[in-house]
Amino acid sequence: MTIKSDRWIRDMAEGGMIEPFEPNQVRVQGDRKVISYGTSSYGYDVRCAPNFKVFTNIHSATVDPKNFDERSFVDVPGDICVIPPNSFALASTIEYFRIPEDVLTICLGKSTYARCGIIVNVTPLEPEWEGHVTLEFSNTTSLPAKIYANEGVAQMLFFRSDERCEVTYKDRGGKYQGQRGVTLPKT
Repeated sequence: MTIKSDRWIRDMAEGGMIEPFEPNQVRVQGDRKVISYGTSSYGYDVRCAPNFKVFTNIHSATVDPKNFDERSFVDVPGDICVIPPNSFALASTIEYFRIPEDVLTICLGKSTYARCGIIVNVTPLEPEWEGHVTLEFSNTTSLPAKIYANEGVAQMLFFRSDERCEVTYKDRGGKYQGQRGVTLPKT
């Protein structure tokens, strides 16, 4: 499996792999600097949408992935989300992905956030998965931390195999196929 260049990513995006697709690295919007997004050297920097779900313990619920209580989150719409100390928030990418049958995608947080103690966690995007990516932001600090919507938050890296995998995410009817917006745990 090999990582591919920005030219390959641009070619794939023309086929609808990433929508909306930004062919350049954007660092300025209008008259203000932003955390960069768009095509990078060997990947694509995604943005998060302006709808967040911030973890709260207001109902003293137990976090159970098999029986998740949606009341464990507070909805926070807007361009900025403040994550409480030692807590986390969910958001989704602005970009909608359609991963080809011979590609595996890995997501890593951007260094701007990592240097502030904010960790971005995303599971791999498997061959033939499609949807908005649900992003988890963990604030590992003892201070409140800001996340900015409509700006870069993580980088997608694409690995292409020389053959199709035996069973794709679509083939096995994955439960997160076609997700839109923030998607909570399912069993």
